Amino acid sequence: MQEVYKFLKETNTYFLATIDGDQPRVRPFGTIDLFEDKLYIQTGKEKDVYKQIEANPKVEICACAGLDWLRIEATLVPDDRVEAKKHMLDEYPNLRRMYDENDGNTIVLYLKDAKATFASLTGEPPRTVEF
Repeated sequence: MQEVYKFLKETNTYFLATIDGDQPRVRPFGTIDLFEDKLYIQTGKEKDVYKQIEANPKVEICACAGLDWLRIEATLVPDDRVEAKKHMLDEYPNLRRMYDENDGNTIVLYLKDAKATFASLTGEPPRTVEF
């Protein structure tokens, strides 16, 4: 899990895929936090992406760095605790312009039953880790 966290943190931007009815939706994300031995992302409860996650919490994440990429299959689990939200916002203080751990809108979600596959165009075989 630490290797997954490091890869996502270093790429700064990854893409999160959700389902909206029968239509896939993909958008860039930039938050990743390691809290209580779980990987977390952050969004707003009022956003369409959160509504899609509530309806179907299975997601995929994809990130690229040069010739290497990471793909993650996971289920997102909301964590509405102030401590979890504060930890995320302390890691990304620029988000405090839009979010606050007590605003009723901020939500953090952790990855559950995650399967992360590291792959490369260098010819190395893909490698999978689960957490």
